[in-house]
Amino acid sequence: FVLLFCFLLQVLNEKKLQEVDSLWREFETPEKANKIVKLKHFEKFQDTTEALAASTALVEGKLSKNLKKILKKIVAKDAHEQLAVADAKLGGVIKDKLNLSCIHSPMVTELMRGIRSQIEGLITGLPSREMAAMCLGLAHSLSRYKLKFSPDKVDTMIIQAISLLDDLDKELNNYIMRCREWYGWHFPELGKIITDNLAYCKCVRKVGDRSNFASSDISDVLPEEIEADVKAAAEISMGTEVSEEDINNIIHLCDQVIEISEYRTQLYDYLKNRMMAIAPNLTVMVGELVGARLIAHAGSLLNLAKHPASTVQLLGAEKALFRALKTKRDTPKFGLIYHASLVGQTNTKNKGKISRMLAAKTALTIRYDALGEDTSAEMGAENRLKVETRMRLLEERGIRRISGTGKALARTDKYQNKSEIKIFDPSGDSTLPAVSKKRKIQEVDEQNTEVAVKAKKFKAEIK
Repeated sequence: FVLLFCFLLQVLNEKKLQEVDSLWREFETPEKANKIVKLKHFEKFQDTTEALAASTALVEGKLSKNLKKILKKIVAKDAHEQLAVADAKLGGVIKDKLNLSCIHSPMVTELMRGIRSQIEGLITGLPSREMAAMCLGLAHSLSRYKLKFSPDKVDTMIIQAISLLDDLDKELNNYIMRCREWYGWHFPELGKIITDNLAYCKCVRKVGDRSNFASSDISDVLPEEIEADVKAAAEISMGTEVSEEDINNIIHLCDQVIEISEYRTQLYDYLKNRMMAIAPNLTVMVGELVGARLIAHAGSLLNLAKHPASTVQLLGAEKALFRALKTKRDTPKFGLIYHASLVGQTNTKNKGKISRMLAAKTALTIRYDALGEDTSAEMGAENRLKVETRMRLLEERGIRRISGTGKALARTDKYQNKSEIKIFDPSGDSTLPAVSKKRKIQEVDEQNTEVAVKAKKFKAEIK
């Protein structure tokens, strides 16, 4: 017998099965296939849910309820026959639970391949269109189940959005730098007065030539104080004169900068909403930008959930890590997670500790978002509060601990007896002035000369 989903096929000519290399020729046409195997039993699924459950059990190597009933009813009558299965693991389960002899070999694999190729001819009464539609629907359902797929949770959109956001930032920086440098030849003082890039481009687009600043109203773009400074600087500007065609090209560039800035704002709102829908706890922990970059770096939310906390902490710093390992220096303490607001709030001394704890809590929230059914952000808020409390304790250098027991705090230091008896100092008894034991060379020479003079006088007196 050959098992194929809910079909049982009986082998008619076992001798031809021994020739594995030429077995495919026996399934070239439906007529030849019917000479090798025939339909023994057909069991219809009631709906897609039942079919999905049975298919999932087969993929995982488990014995479903429907398959167990079929094997008990049909195959038990011919218990002396062998049951050919495509999955060795499933064959072991059938043998243990139903005590049926199962076989799995290259011959069975070729036989299954031939049956799949001629399935429409072996099972009569099913049109090819309906068969294709049923197979496609079951394949989609099985893929959704295996990948935990949901149409609302598409992390590909986040990867593309964050990549586009980074590209827009680079292009905006290039365009703004070019616009400031280009218009700076005509009105160089304007760049120092207006520091905001978007306001600078709006002002240039509205006014154009610097001679129009005196008669133009730019109060809707700039505050009154800055507007007065701009008009005063326009009257005494050191810039060169440019043609009207040059001004038109500069204004066109400003239009591009303003449009890209508006689209960037719109894209950021879209990314923020998608992050809250797909990974709400991750967004609460590290923010939408850092969370999106982590997902993009890992490839998907599911791949990111497979990473341990130590890998999440160093994602984005692979080059620095391997360079440090190669040169035997200190390894980096953080990667993309460095840009999270919690790491930025702490001081330099505690950034490594906070990033390690933040990575541990972030890894938990990622797995909760990727594999959990709940869409609330309560878990992320609780873990963020723990990290903030830990950060506050580190800054205050407190004694309390967040987790663990207080046994280490209850330990007392070893007792050491410290005597309070004072020792008598005999140096205070002497009333003579202290004289240095070392004498100067000059004093020694004077004493020697005095001794020599006294010795001469003494000799003269004797004579």
